[in-house]
Amino acid sequence: MYILLVEDDLLLADGIIRAIQRERFTVNHVQQGQAALNHINVEPPDILILDLGLPDMDGLDVLRKIRKTTLSLPVLILTARDMLDDKLAGLDGGADDYITKPFELKELIARLRVLERRLSNVNTNEIIIGNVSLTTSTLQVCVNDEILQLSKREYMLLKALMESAGAILTKENLEAKLYSWGEQIASNAIEVHIHNLRKKLPSAYIQTVRGLGYIIKKQ
Repeated sequence: MYILLVEDDLLLADGIIRAIQRERFTVNHVQQGQAALNHINVEPPDILILDLGLPDMDGLDVLRKIRKTTLSLPVLILTARDMLDDKLAGLDGGADDYITKPFELKELIARLRVLERRLSNVNTNEIIIGNVSLTTSTLQVCVNDEILQLSKREYMLLKALMESAGAILTKENLEAKLYSWGEQIASNAIEVHIHNLRKKLPSAYIQTVRGLGYIIKKQ
């Protein structure tokens, strides 16, 4: 799951980024509204966290521009504007959720999980496909009730494929979900993670679609 954070307070942004990364989300950060719009056009995130008091333009204007072209992108507003009229303006303007500062990081993570479940059409914190279960609240993966020991990247890759069960994800799709901007990515990184996962999962659980990518079929 790739999240774009738009926040001009660098200290706050750093705390949010660390909290999100602990939950095995991929997160990138920009400080200005126009930078966010540019990145959304080139590399759309799965979820956008949007501050309203940005240095170059109001966050509500950013939201309006997004909604002119992108109706499906989940947007969570994170702002110090706590008046009812502000909340109504944000929600009526197209935001999916609204949190006021100060806030608890645990609540922010919980709200992100709700938006994540909407994206994947999963109604609980547990994704079950065949005899493999993945629980997002505990970051735990089990096969026949036996807990697997997965690396961070292996977990993130398996989660991306299970959330999109029945759909083919390309190598580029998976890299965007696993790595933040500036991270070094080996040319065969995805192939290596897939290879390691296959050794821990049931036979043929992750299938290769030659020339296209990888898929976990719905069962």
